[in-house]
Amino acid sequence: MRASEFLAGAAALLASGVSAEAYLGFNSGNTLADRSAKFKKDWVQEFTTAQNLKNAPGTFNAVRLYTNIQAYSQISEPIEAFEAAIETDTKILLGVWASGTDTIEPEIKALQTAIKKHGKKLTDLIIGASIGSEDLYRVSATGIKNKSGVGAGPSEIVKFIGDWKKAFQGTALANVPIGHVDTWDVWVNSTNKPVIDAVDWVGVDEYPYYENDKGNNIENSGYLFDRAFDAVQGVVGGKPVWVTETGWPYIGQTWDKAEATVKNAQFFWQEVGCRKLFGKVPTFWYNLRDSNPDNTMKFAITENLSTTPRFDLTCPATFKTTPKASSSSGASATSGAASGTGVSSPSSAETSSAAGGSGSDAEESGSGSGSGSGTGSESSTATVPAESSVATGSATSVKRVSAAAVAGMTLLVGVFAML
Repeated sequence: MRASEFLAGAAALLASGVSAEAYLGFNSGNTLADRSAKFKKDWVQEFTTAQNLKNAPGTFNAVRLYTNIQAYSQISEPIEAFEAAIETDTKILLGVWASGTDTIEPEIKALQTAIKKHGKKLTDLIIGASIGSEDLYRVSATGIKNKSGVGAGPSEIVKFIGDWKKAFQGTALANVPIGHVDTWDVWVNSTNKPVIDAVDWVGVDEYPYYENDKGNNIENSGYLFDRAFDAVQGVVGGKPVWVTETGWPYIGQTWDKAEATVKNAQFFWQEVGCRKLFGKVPTFWYNLRDSNPDNTMKFAITENLSTTPRFDLTCPATFKTTPKASSSSGASATSGAASGTGVSSPSSAETSSAAGGSGSDAEESGSGSGSGSGTGSESSTATVPAESSVATGSATSVKRVSAAAVAGMTLLVGVFAML
């Protein structure tokens, strides 16, 4: 190995910092498909299945949550996923709901209560915290056009990050890396650079399935993913990029050239997961189970949490997505209020078309694990997304009730009960 190659590799390792371990996991909201609350037993079943998937290319022993608060809680009770994670030794990427509120104090309080009860058993499992999820997308031109619901701007997210750090300084969580999760096109918008500067890692949600007008047939999905991922890497200044949501539906409508089939879901698993992510990048796949009854696109890789997936998870020895030149490698941040559309220096026509990223959280990725907690806030300003549309690929939008909204409203029931 050349000295230059060694130094480059060492520099990359140092830059990776908090993502030195390539976590494998799934996303998990706090409600089930019938909108009822999840309890410890539900998460134990999820986590047990995830860790025992037949032919999985590794052990999926991590989970990304959207909130610290138990669904329908009236006193900011800790989400019971914490106890299930302790029982199953599952690593936790914390989620803090940050839209439609002026405080994250209820989220902080719920976690502090859980730590007081479980102590080191819980804190040792926490691998990171995401302050917000697709909030910046929802206030972008794309998100507004697609009626994605209430979001939060960069100044609000930065404030919440500061509040989080202050609350946990001098504790076992003081050095837990903090990030924010959003659609890939949001990150290449220079308006949001303050958030990049404030976090330790950047979480990206990307679904080539929704990339209208970009040749989003399954054979091109790996290339579309690479362009988006590389575009984000090009603007974050060497900070680690975690893939917090990606997947391909096995059933649902044809989205431009994208067809939802089991065969295509497997192809995407192989060409994006196996080729690009697993063992290389912290990855939270979308998803192990479907929990959004309002969404016709279904992403679950299992049926009824069977450890035998609906398609073979074995990674192939060779791949159909081969390296090729891409304009994304030199991506630079775009400016203005609208989200960037292309991967590098998008044209004004593209930008005006509002062809953004995945829009996955406002509608819960189109797949619906029953995502966020809502605001969890006791503030009178607390609101949650009421409906949303897929915000990717083009200005085309399809309205539907947001799974994040559904889960959020469950929490607001409890919040308003305290007022």
